Amino acid sequence: MIESLLVPVVLLDAANRLLFANSAAEHFFGMSLPQLRQHVLGDFLSRDHPIFLLVEQVRRLGVAVVEHELAIDGPRLHRTGITVQGTGLAGEPGAVMLTLHDASAARALDRQLTFRNAARSVSGMAAILAHEVKNPLSGIRGAAQLLESTVAEDDRELAVLIRDEADRIRALVERMEMFNEHGIERGPVNIHRVLEHVRALAQKGFAAHLRIVENYDPSLPPVHGNRDQLVQVLLNLVKNAAEALTEAAGAGYTNGHGPGEITLCTAYRHGMRLGAAGSEQRVHLPLVVTVRDTGPGIPEAIRPHLFEPFLTTKTSGSGLGLALAAKIIGDHGGIIEMESVPGKTEVVLYLPVMIDDADPR
Repeated sequence: MIESLLVPVVLLDAANRLLFANSAAEHFFGMSLPQLRQHVLGDFLSRDHPIFLLVEQVRRLGVAVVEHELAIDGPRLHRTGITVQGTGLAGEPGAVMLTLHDASAARALDRQLTFRNAARSVSGMAAILAHEVKNPLSGIRGAAQLLESTVAEDDRELAVLIRDEADRIRALVERMEMFNEHGIERGPVNIHRVLEHVRALAQKGFAAHLRIVENYDPSLPPVHGNRDQLVQVLLNLVKNAAEALTEAAGAGYTNGHGPGEITLCTAYRHGMRLGAAGSEQRVHLPLVVTVRDTGPGIPEAIRPHLFEPFLTTKTSGSGLGLALAAKIIGDHGGIIEMESVPGKTEVVLYLPVMIDDADPR
């Protein structure tokens, strides 16, 4: 019964060695049961972590103890918002069973709804701008071109400036138009070919000076997606990572990786499901793609707002790249998440796989 639970469950002996972990706990810790059995709880947590106090209270008082909103932040694991419940076992002196309730998935879904609502606001704004701004811009640009050919040399620079700024505004409106609600054509996509294409483009251009590491699960099934849009999302994520590393290197930041390192990972994980809008069906999102960099991390104050439109830390950025990425992944029925600490920033995509009509999943 414990093995079938979706909640991570581990059993500690009197010396805090891990005796048992169900499948959900193996996914939680990123290790198999034989690997976990080689560790004690202190390998994952600092010695003053509240979980140790919880375990001692269970042993001393003989009652169940619960702690909410704990951060499990150690050398091998980084999780936040964890509710931990500890109970003793009859007939097993000193043994404690811990259940770990991870609320991050629920918060992730809440954030996805926020991002989608923000994207819808941008799409409405884009429709208005396309109608009310693009036509006058065309007139302004045409007038600037006429002035450029008729005014004196000293004034020609002003005409060129008007033309260039009109082009810049038009380009911004066209980027916003990408948020409009359009159905996407989806089919089987080999995510590794997408990633290899993105890596090749990056290393021939903006990431030529950086090391890109690939860590793929070769047995993954195809993604149910749109290849061009997935290339667009992943290329933007790799470009963001490369720019962060380049800027950090220019500021003298190092993390033991020379000019910096970007890692592209794929994996298959069970358990992540998302309700489909207007349907009782739940979409299974087992295919995970991670873009990781060794940069200085993202300021804590802006992390909750990273996928909101017009938020940017770049002097020349429009703040639409991550918002558009969130919209595209949302259109695929997937989830995009970001975790950032000094020395490591990860963007994680949870994507649906291509399932045969006869497959009961």
